[in-house]
Amino acid sequence: MKVEIWSDYVCPFCYIGKRRFEAGLQQFANKESVEVIYRSFELDPNASRDGNPSVYDMLAAKYGMSRDQAIANTNQIAQQAKAVGLDFYFDRTIQTNTFDAHRLTHYAASQGKNKELTERLLKAHFTDGLHVGHHETLADLAAEVGLNREEALRVLNDSSKYADEVRNDEREASQIGVRGVPFFVINRKYAVSGAQPSEVFLEALQKAWGEENPLTVIGGSEDSAACTDAGCVLPEERNS
Repeated sequence: MKVEIWSDYVCPFCYIGKRRFEAGLQQFANKESVEVIYRSFELDPNASRDGNPSVYDMLAAKYGMSRDQAIANTNQIAQQAKAVGLDFYFDRTIQTNTFDAHRLTHYAASQGKNKELTERLLKAHFTDGLHVGHHETLADLAAEVGLNREEALRVLNDSSKYADEVRNDEREASQIGVRGVPFFVINRKYAVSGAQPSEVFLEALQKAWGEENPLTVIGGSEDSAACTDAGCVLPEERNS
């Protein structure tokens, strides 16, 4: 069974949603049969790599709120993060363009390290206050999860590397109607939008699994010995 997750590294609910999804997956009886794939999505493709406005000023300008309202909103999000074991420090975050981080994640996927780098990039931004648009920082993070730092840096310095893969993910997101992230797609049939409670993810996984793996009844028939809400019926005796 396949779960595809569209997300961005500067999206707080993507990190919270990731934890809630993982909690639901952990309760899923067939979790070992689930393949998780992370897809690219940029909340602001036009963001400057080195602009780094205050997150509070950026949110105030983007959503037409006061700076105090922006601070209050991020404090509420930080509390939600704390509830799933995450520490968010919005005042440390560095606002940047995430295109290169997404390119690097596709390189990591080619090396079997997609999940590890995705987690590290989210933590780097929201907890560690690192610049996830800076090539040297990204290369360091790649090395932390077991990738070759020099190769990662070569990928980052060549703007054509894995650019098509990022754009393809974003194009596909548009085609299937993704308007915000996180966005979870299960077996290309069911979708969960946003950082929903873990119970929602568990229910979706169970529903998709049940349809993909229907039960086959062996040795039974309508006259088998069984009880229903109408009562218990003995099977007809077979002729000896």
